[in-house]
Order: sequence, then structure tokens, then C-alpha cells
Amino acid sequence: MSDQSSVSASQDSAEEREIDETTKHNQLRLNFGDGSIAGEYAAALSDDDEFTSDLPNILIITGVPEEVFDEADSKEEFETLFREFDSEAEFLYLKTFRRARIVFDFPRSATRARICLHERTFHGATIKCYFAQPVEANDSSPSSQFLLPPKPEKQFLISPPCSPPDGWESVHEKEPKINYDLIAAISNLAAGEDHEICPASESAPGIVVRACEDPEGFSGRPQILQTRCPPTT
Repeated sequence: MSDQSSVSASQDSAEEREIDETTKHNQLRLNFGDGSIAGEYAAALSDDDEFTSDLPNILIITGVPEEVFDEADSKEEFETLFREFDSEAEFLYLKTFRRARIVFDFPRSATRARICLHERTFHGATIKCYFAQPVEANDSSPSSQFLLPPKPEKQFLISPPCSPPDGWESVHEKEPKINYDLIAAISNLAAGEDHEICPASESAPGIVVRACEDPEGFSGRPQILQTRCPPTT
């Protein structure tokens, strides 16, 4: 009986712990209306909580009402909601997209605001809180913060050309290839005669070239008359 009682007691304690964790998780998602939005449940995220160490410290708020961008009182009221989690939070408003970007000092402050204010009704609109995508640089050197020029593999082809890349060597132009058979065939062409290039077959016609004669009265290259200078006074 004692063994069964201990097993039953351990099961009851495990169930109680599970219920407490579930209740605590649900209470973390509430929008507290007792004067303190953060509340003791959001404060349960301690300063050294490993749960928030890998999260970003920036929130993107969507569905921001129009009066927040136009009215100073509404903007101050909106910022007060988030300054309860971090009094030094910085706000950037994107009116065209009805969004706001909020930068907190620590990820835990952003996490608390995300838990308590997500899908909260503010001035008749439901605002939603999302973590911003963190940007990680591959290199911490200052040069990695800027775009690098393309690799100079073909820059020497630009006109006017710039300095050739390292290792480039000048190459002498090869001698032209002369087809003496073609030259001989052209020299055998006689004006006014037909020259069969490709004989006809059953499936294709033949190709015949006739060299044209010079037109009557042709005397070679025409003479270009020089333009006379205008008379001078």
C-alpha cells in the first residue's frame, strides 16, 4: 500500500506541475488591465534567462492605427504600452505600411512585449507583434559592410581598357591562314561563263556561278570631282 501511495503522490505532483506550467504559459499571453501590462508573469523571464538569449531585440508591429501617425496623444499612448518593458526603447514609424519598428535594449524586453501585446486591441485595431529577422554579418571587418566590386576577370575588355589583371600576358597574333585552293578557284573564273560549283543530283539542284562582265562604258573607278572653294572678296 505504501508503494502505491508514493506512486500516486508522484503522479499527482507531476500533474500539478504540468497544470501550473500551462496556467503560467496562458497567463503570460494575457493583456493585463490592472495598470501594469508587464505583470508578474511576464517578469518571470529573468535577466539571465537562456530562453531569450538567442532571440532578437527588435519587434515589428503591424496594424498600427492611423491616428498613431497623425496625433501626438495617440502616439504617446502607443509608445507607453511598450515603454513599460523598456523605458529606452526606440521607435521607427512606417506610415505607408501602418507598421512600427521598435528596438529594445535586451531580447528579454522584446520577448515580454511580444508575449503581452501580441494581438492586443488598440484604438479599435488589432496590433500584432513579430520578431524582426536578425542580420548576421559574415565578417566583422569594416570592409564587409559595403558591396565589393566584381572580380577583375574581364575588366581588360572594357573600352578604354583599364589595367590588365595580375598574371595576364600579351599574346602575339597568329599568322592568317591562306586557302590557296580557294584563290586558285577564284582566279579560274572567267567573265560571262558559267562555273558549276556543285553538280545536280536526284534530291538537290546544282549550284552554278556566273561571273558578271563589266557594264558597257565602264572605265574603272569613277573620278570624284573636288569641291570648288567659294569665291573670296
